[in-house]
Amino acid sequence: MLLNLLKAKIHRAIVTEANLNYEGSITIDKNILEASGIYAHEQVHVVDVDNGERFITYVIEGTPGSGAMCVNGAAARLVSPGDRIIVITYCQVTGEEAKSHRPRVVLMGDKNTVKDAYNLKPGVPIDPGQPLSRDD
Repeated sequence: MLLNLLKAKIHRAIVTEANLNYEGSITIDKNILEASGIYAHEQVHVVDVDNGERFITYVIEGTPGSGAMCVNGAAARLVSPGDRIIVITYCQVTGEEAKSHRPRVVLMGDKNTVKDAYNLKPGVPIDPGQPLSRDD
């Protein structure tokens, strides 16, 4: 049996552009992708913190250092520039692999700079009142 687990997330990035006339996808600064371990063309789930919208799309690599977080195509109707979003990817692992799996978390700062990036410790329950258990 395979389990769907969090692979990586980019937490609270700022939408820089919503481009309705593009064919589709989300363009993300290459530096942010590298920090997160998310690949170009990988499927992602996007959650808009400001309006609650959720959608699934795929990633296009943006210019390094640009801070790009551009939602393209029909999904551009679901966000507004300036909205905070969370970009999430999942992976399939076996039950045995799940015991040591370490999702990657990237916390975003002002102007879509990487404020922090770390892996979560495997198998540690999360207490909502405490910070995430980091694997530094």
